[in-house]
Amino acid sequence: NDHMYFGNPSNAAFLVDSINNYLMRKDYYAVSYSRDRGTPNWVSWHLFANDIGSTPRQDDFREDITLPAGWYQVTNASHTSSGFDRGHNCPSGDRTSTLAANSATFLMTNMIPQAQYNNQIVWTGMEDSLRRLVTQGNELYIIMGSYGMGGTGNGGYKTTIDGGRITVPSNIWKIAIVIANGNNDSARVTTNTRVIAVDVPNTNTLLSSWKNYRTSVDAIEAATGYDLISRMPVLLQAALEARVDNL
Repeated sequence: NDHMYFGNPSNAAFLVDSINNYLMRKDYYAVSYSRDRGTPNWVSWHLFANDIGSTPRQDDFREDITLPAGWYQVTNASHTSSGFDRGHNCPSGDRTSTLAANSATFLMTNMIPQAQYNNQIVWTGMEDSLRRLVTQGNELYIIMGSYGMGGTGNGGYKTTIDGGRITVPSNIWKIAIVIANGNNDSARVTTNTRVIAVDVPNTNTLLSSWKNYRTSVDAIEAATGYDLISRMPVLLQAALEARVDNL
């Protein structure tokens, strides 16, 4: 259950001097973390039926003590009165099989400052849609990330919060590779495989459906500089990354 099965988008490394591309392999997801931004660059995870259960939301937002010594640890209080939600990358709802799994999603290294309407309406709608695909017999490989600087929440436009220690991203993106349940996942990806990609401004003035923000993987790569599904044959990768989902 490799959460970076289709690649390491930014070549993140588990090295202290990789201060803005620091690899953190968690039990339930993988993270590229930026010390200077105080947020993840991206979070990657595998979602399948066994991940979805009946465990209640834990809401135990907390600092991540596994960050290297001397790095600032974002806390639950860091987002207080910021005008932005503590926006999950790997969602609580994708990890409801056990208490440990759900609690793991509340580490602050999994959070970004996310505009409320973006988080609670647009993003929640997308998360629910992806989980429905899982209940219909699919497994998903998902990567979510953010880029840019400056978003508009309930308190207006801000570029940073927490005294400048946390960057507010301008855009939030996600891709999902949808595969029918089975084995040998990479061999079952074809040019007909559904790949969903969205790129949404970090603001409250949005259309309600996430489908209005669908784009191509190529466009997200151009905006971020990442190579999102690099562990695929080059021709297959090119075909999937150029397409915009319309289902």
